[in-house]
Amino acid sequence: MKIIIAPDSFKDSLSASGVASAIADGLARVWPDAQLIQCPMADGGEGTVESILDACEGQLRTTRVQGPLGAPVDARWGWLPQSHTAIIEMAEASGLQLVPPGQRDACTSSTIGTGELIRAALDAGAQRVILAIGGSATNDAGSGALQALGVRLLDGDGQALPLGGLALAQVARVDLSNLDPRLAEVRFEIAADVNNPLCGPHGASAIFGPQKGASPQQVEQLDRALGQFADQAAQVLDKDVRDEPGSGAAGGLGFAAKAFLGACFRPGVEVVAELVGLAEAVRGADLVITGEGRFDAQTLRGKTPFGVARIAKQHNVPVIVIAGTLGEGYEQMYGHGVDAAFALASGPMTLEQACAEAPRLLRDRAADIARVWRLAARQG
Repeated sequence: MKIIIAPDSFKDSLSASGVASAIADGLARVWPDAQLIQCPMADGGEGTVESILDACEGQLRTTRVQGPLGAPVDARWGWLPQSHTAIIEMAEASGLQLVPPGQRDACTSSTIGTGELIRAALDAGAQRVILAIGGSATNDAGSGALQALGVRLLDGDGQALPLGGLALAQVARVDLSNLDPRLAEVRFEIAADVNNPLCGPHGASAIFGPQKGASPQQVEQLDRALGQFADQAAQVLDKDVRDEPGSGAAGGLGFAAKAFLGACFRPGVEVVAELVGLAEAVRGADLVITGEGRFDAQTLRGKTPFGVARIAKQHNVPVIVIAGTLGEGYEQMYGHGVDAAFALASGPMTLEQACAEAPRLLRDRAADIARVWRLAARQG
């Protein structure tokens, strides 16, 4: 029996690799002779680098960069030497988890550290850069990343603007004369599951600004500032991508990557699945088990179980989901390739308990699934 184990991480509990290992242990209790293929996954957010490197035997590198509020951060990124591909999680350099809740500031936080990671990838000889842009602390339309790569943003007096989204209200000229020429030789891909535009009621500031510390008044100010930046960018680039799907991702880093780096936008789970060879692994399998911390209607927006189920469905392989919790609307996934879903908790417990006991719970639930499957096979 061939079983593919392709989960995402369980946030604040286990990495995708840890989840896959625990599920495999549980299945092996019942099916000791089964072919269990672990294929840790991600959807462009936290854990993307780790999942890809686990499957591709790449290198984990660390570069000291400026964090979202300027403090130094040791940011990890992935390197695949054979294909000269860099995998960059912007959250490592500019992520919300780097800023305590009381210090979050959508007006001044910056993506400069993400730009510094891109520069490190250029120094390594990158020919392809995958930008996983989930979990940002920023709302600067990617201007900080561009400044790290040589773009000069000037006010009406010709003075360089400070970092941060609110400062973009003063941008009068975008100077590309010092933009790193190596960027023209690199293929950029944005891995994310967000399709918001840059500005407006569904834009970066309105939808994501509040969770990054923006007040209602600041949301309006930031939206206007990002619009001013887009106006100036359109003049120098002769194109305007602010309304394209994904331009509002990561506080507008999607806009900068599309407009200035020529990046294409792809669902994060699709990029990861391609790199780890998920479709090839699924071919000829008897079962696929995937999972995530919370499985609900939001999974339909391109999260890992959705992407895994789509691939499995193409090969007529059944899919079972093991999740930390089953949230509202999870049943909708039954129409998108998922055949059954199970929650971890075997009884009343706190979130802290569930996180601490996740390995055991995953092993137990996987073993239970295997027993039911074995029983059904006998009855058939």
